[in-house]
Amino acid sequence: MSTLADRLAAARQATETDPGRTPAPADRPADGTAEAVLRSVAEPLPAAPAAHASSTTAAATAATAGGGLQQRRAQAGQSDPVEELKSRVHAELLQQLGPHLYDADLEESELARRVRSVLSDLLSTQDRPISASDRQRVTQDITDDILGYGPIEPYLRDPDVSEVMVNGPDSIWLEKSGRLVAADAVFDDEDHLRRTIDKIVSRIGRRVDESSPMVDARLPDGSRVNAVVPPLSIDGSALTIRKFAADPLTVEDLIRFGSLTPQTADFLDACVRGRLNIIVSGSTGAGKTTTLNVLSTFIPHDERIVTIEDAAELQLKQDHVVRLESRPSNIEGKGAVTIRDLVRNSLRMRPDRIIVGEVRDSSALDMLQAMNTGHDGSICSLHSNGPRDTLSRMETMVLMAGMDLPIRAIREQVASAVDLVVHQTRFKDGTRRITHLTEVERMEGDVITLQDIFLFDTSAGFDMGGRTLGTLRATGLRPSFLEKMSHANVTVDPMLFHSDRI
Repeated sequence: MSTLADRLAAARQATETDPGRTPAPADRPADGTAEAVLRSVAEPLPAAPAAHASSTTAAATAATAGGGLQQRRAQAGQSDPVEELKSRVHAELLQQLGPHLYDADLEESELARRVRSVLSDLLSTQDRPISASDRQRVTQDITDDILGYGPIEPYLRDPDVSEVMVNGPDSIWLEKSGRLVAADAVFDDEDHLRRTIDKIVSRIGRRVDESSPMVDARLPDGSRVNAVVPPLSIDGSALTIRKFAADPLTVEDLIRFGSLTPQTADFLDACVRGRLNIIVSGSTGAGKTTTLNVLSTFIPHDERIVTIEDAAELQLKQDHVVRLESRPSNIEGKGAVTIRDLVRNSLRMRPDRIIVGEVRDSSALDMLQAMNTGHDGSICSLHSNGPRDTLSRMETMVLMAGMDLPIRAIREQVASAVDLVVHQTRFKDGTRRITHLTEVERMEGDVITLQDIFLFDTSAGFDMGGRTLGTLRATGLRPSFLEKMSHANVTVDPMLFHSDRI
C-alpha cells in the first residue's frame, strides 16, 4: 500500500497534466479515515462552464442588492420566480442608475421618469415571460424601494392607516381605526431598514447613527417621524411614522367622529377669537396636534401667527403664518437651536399669536412669559394625564429652566397666564375624545383653582363593540373669563352652559 504522501503527489501530477480531470472513483479512499479527509481537501473542485459561472455571479449580485426576502423564502423551502426576477431587475437598475440616485441637483420628478423608463426596458428584455399582474407587482415594489420608502410605502399611501410602526426589519405594525394590526410586509434586512431611515432624515438635513441614535423628523407631507437605531434599539432599528392627511381634519370632522359636540365647538371658537391662552393636553396619540390644528382655524385671517415646533407638522390655512422649526446639534455637538431659543426669538417678530407644537422642557418658562406680556391668544400642547396634571407638568418644566423660583411664584405665573385647558383622551376602543374643558381660575392660598366647564359623561357606558357611549356635557358653571373675551368683542350665548344641552 502506498503512503499518503505518494497518493497526494500522484493527485497533483494528474491535475497538472489534465486540469479538467475528475479523479476516478478508484483513486478515492473508500473509508472515512483521516487519509480520506486529507485527500478530499487536496482535490481541486471541478471547473464550471463559463456560462454557468456568469449566471451564478449575476444571481449572487442580485441577491446581495435586494434578495434578503428571497433568501428567507428559499430557506423556508419556497421558490418564488417573481422574487428572483425582482432581485435581478433591482440589481441591474441600481447598476445603471446608481450615480443618479444620489444626485442632489436632479429633480425628483425627473428621477422618477428615469427610473420608470429604465425599469420598463429591463422588464421587456427579460427571457422569462411574466403575467401582467406580476409585471405590475415587480414594477411597484422596485419603484417604492427606489423612489419611496420600501415596503412601508403602500401603507403611507393608504388613507385608512394613521400610523406605521416598524419594530425591526421583520416586524411592521399599523394603526387602523384606532387599533393595531400587523402588516403583511417586511424589510429585506436591517441594512434595508437603515437605508430607508437615512433617506427620510437626510432630506431635512438630519442624521442618525451610533453617535446620535435618536432622531425626530418629518416627511414632505408633514407626517411625524421618530427613529431609534442600535445600540439603543436592541432588536433592530425602530421607526414610527404618524401620518397626517393631506387635507387636515376640520371641526366638522371632529363633531362627526364624536370628539366634541357642536355646543363645545361653538365655545372653543369663541375662546380662540376672544384671545384666551389655551393649553391642549393629553397622552401620546390622543390627538393633541389635530385639535391644535382645528383650534388654529378659528384664528382670524388678519393676525400674524408664529408656529414653533420640533418637526414642522401643523397645517395652518391662514395667509400670514411664519413657521419655525428647531434644529439639533451637528456632528461636532454645535449649532443646536432649541424650542426655547425660538420662543424667545418669536417675541421680536411682532406676533399676534404664538403656537408651540409641544412644550416639553424649559421653554415652558418663556411660553408663560409670552402669555403674560401681551401675547394673548397663544396656544400650546403638552403631555399630561388630566387638567390638574397639566399645571403640575408646567411647573416642573419651568423649574427645568434652572431659575431658582419659588413654587408659589411659578403657580401665580401659571394662574395668570393660562385661561383654558383642553384635555383629550384616547379610549381603549381607539376613539379620541375631548374629555375636559377646564378653566384656570386663580390662586387660593398655594393652590391653583380649576373649574370644569364641560366634562365627558361616562355614565352611558359602552356598546356591544366596546365603543364608549359617553359625550361632552356642560357642568352648568359659567367661566369667569367671559369678561376677558368681551374685551375682544366676543360674546357667548349663556345657554351654551346649560347642563341639559348637548
